[in-house]
Amino acid sequence: AIKDDRMQSCFHALLCLKVPPQSNEVFAVLDQAFPEGPEPNSSTQLLSRLARQFALDMTFMVLSWHETNKYELNRYQYSAVIDACAKTGMWARAFTLVDTMLQSQLETDAITFSAAISACEKAGEWEKALQPLRLMARNKAEPNTITFNATTSACREDGKWEKASRLCGVMAQCKVNSDAITFNAMISAY
Repeated sequence: AIKDDRMQSCFHALLCLKVPPQSNEVFAVLDQAFPEGPEPNSSTQLLSRLARQFALDMTFMVLSWHETNKYELNRYQYSAVIDACAKTGMWARAFTLVDTMLQSQLETDAITFSAAISACEKAGEWEKALQPLRLMARNKAEPNTITFNATTSACREDGKWEKASRLCGVMAQCKVNSDAITFNAMISAY
């Protein structure tokens, strides 16, 4: 829950804007709520809350406001926006954000990549879902059960049981434990 009253007011003011919101309106609400810039935790909470509302355009406008004002962005803020992309299947936008994070040398983790993979799953792009898994190895981010489950589920959606089966082998090589979701995805892929 958002504890900061300004953040709470800002969130509600943003949701009251007409749909689709205009960036100048979003920027005005944010400028009024945070004339000296938001605390990182507050902006992460705002972005996460907008993501849960499926307010993808507004989420990107809040991110743009940070960039325009040169407010520092961290992996949690980017991950919140990538999560918004995952909820709506916007895999290309999720990948762009992951690339931005890597180019900015921000730390990435399994959460970041799992959200990008989930965006591919929602969009039915099983081949694209394999790319973040490969990127993780190059960027020293360790995949976890959620990462492999998201990738296996993406393969399941397109009936690619061979790929899903290979992923379970890779999962074992990486010493990542499988769970009921892993097995359900495998069974569904057949």
